Amino acid sequence: MTQRVAIIGAGPSGLAQLRAFQSARAKGAAVPELVCFERQSEWGGQWNYTWRTGLDEFGEPVHSSMYRYLWSNGPKEALEFADYSFEEHFGRPIPSYPPRAVLHDYIMGRVARSDVRQHIRFNTPVRWVEKREDGRFDVRSHNLKTDEQVDEIFDYVVVASGHFSTPNVPEFEGVAEFTGRVMHAHDFRSADEFAGKHVLMVGGSYSAEDIGTQCFKYGAASVTFSYRSRPLGYGWPEGFEERPLLVRLVGNTAYFVDGTSRQIDAVVLCTGYQHSFPFLPDSLRLKTNNRLWPLNLYKGVFWIEDPRLIYLGMQDQYYTFNMFDAQAWYARDYILGRIALPSVEEQTAETLDWRAREEKLENPYQEIDFQTDYVRDLIGPTDYPEFDLDAVADLFKEWKHDKVDSILGYRDKSYRSVLTGNMAPVHHTPWMQAMDDSLEAFLAVDQAA
Repeated sequence: MTQRVAIIGAGPSGLAQLRAFQSARAKGAAVPELVCFERQSEWGGQWNYTWRTGLDEFGEPVHSSMYRYLWSNGPKEALEFADYSFEEHFGRPIPSYPPRAVLHDYIMGRVARSDVRQHIRFNTPVRWVEKREDGRFDVRSHNLKTDEQVDEIFDYVVVASGHFSTPNVPEFEGVAEFTGRVMHAHDFRSADEFAGKHVLMVGGSYSAEDIGTQCFKYGAASVTFSYRSRPLGYGWPEGFEERPLLVRLVGNTAYFVDGTSRQIDAVVLCTGYQHSFPFLPDSLRLKTNNRLWPLNLYKGVFWIEDPRLIYLGMQDQYYTFNMFDAQAWYARDYILGRIALPSVEEQTAETLDWRAREEKLENPYQEIDFQTDYVRDLIGPTDYPEFDLDAVADLFKEWKHDKVDSILGYRDKSYRSVLTGNMAPVHHTPWMQAMDDSLEAFLAVDQAA
C-alpha cells in the first residue's frame, strides 16, 4: 500500500518538502502520495501578501504578516536555494536587497517549474490531527469554498505552518484609553499611514527595527524604540531614539521604566509571535519560544516521541530558504527509509547537547556559526547540492557589520553569490529613496543601471 504524507502549509517550508520529494522522484525514486493543505488561496505562506488584517474572506485568521514596502533585511546571497540561483531565475545578477515582490517571484519560480502544485489543496486548513492506535494519523481538513470537512488517514504529518502568524500581544497600563493608533506588527501593512506621526515601536528585534525604519523612510516625524532587555544599539540618525520598556500610556503620553516620557501618536507592538498549532493535541504539540534550538525535536525536525510527526522551520532564523531545504531533504530521506534514526535516548541526548551549546552563545556571530553547523549537519547525509556554508556564514557576519556601519544604508551594499561567484550590481536608487517596491520597478531600475 502506498504511504501517504500530509504537509500542513504551502509556504517556504512546505514547498521545500514538496520540492525535496519531487527531486527524489526525478532521480527515479518511488515516493509516497503527497497532500499539502494550504489555508490561503495561493502558495507562498508569509510571502503571499494581503491587504487584509484580522480575518480573511472566510472568517479565518489572516496568515501573512507581510507589509507593503518590505525589502529583504538580509542579503539575498545568504538565502539562495542551492539548486536555483537568483541569476538563473532572473537571467542576470540583481542587487543584493530585493523587495518582497521580487523574493516572492524567486521562491515561486523554483516550485512552478517543479510541478508540485498538483499536490496542494488551496483554501483548505487542517482542523485536527489525531494519532491512531495503529500509529498512523487521522487528519481532518476543511474545504473553505465548499464548507465541507474531510477525514483522511496519513502515515506521516509534516507541520510546515510557520510561527510568525499568531501575534504575542502583551497588555500595557492605559492602552485601552490611548488616544492614538495601536496595532501589532502582524497587522502593519503600510508605512504611509504614519507620515507626520510620532511612532512608538515596542520591541527590540527585527520587526521593530524594520518597521521603524520603514515608517521613517515614508515620512514619520519620529520613531522611538522601547526595549525590554537591551537596545538595538545602532547609530541612529536624528529622528530616532531608544528608551527602556514602556510601562503605561496616559492620553497620548508614553511613560517608560526609567521615568522618562514621550508624546506619541501611534504604537506598533513588535512583541513577537507564538508557536501556535490549534490543530494538534497536547501530546503532539511543540511548545517553545522563538529560539535557535527548540527542545523535543531531534535534528530540530522530528518529534522525539514519534518521528513520523515532523516540524519544519520552527527555529529562530538566520538561514531561511536553504535551511528549510536542508530540513526537508533530511525528513524526506527518513520517510523514504534512507536515514535511520537512533533510539529515543540517543535522540534526546543529542538534542540536549545542542541546547546546551545554544545556551552558551554570547553574540550574533556565535549564533551564526551555530546555525551554520546545524545546516551542515543536516545536509551531510543527503543529496542536497553542496554549497559553501562557511562563505554564507561570512556573508551573514558582513551583513551584521554593515548594519552597524549604517542602519539606513546597509541595503545599498552588494555581495558576491556563493553559487555563481558573481558580484551583485549596485541598485540604481539608494534604499531610502526607492519608494516603489514593485517587481517591475526594481527590475527596470536594475536593467537601466
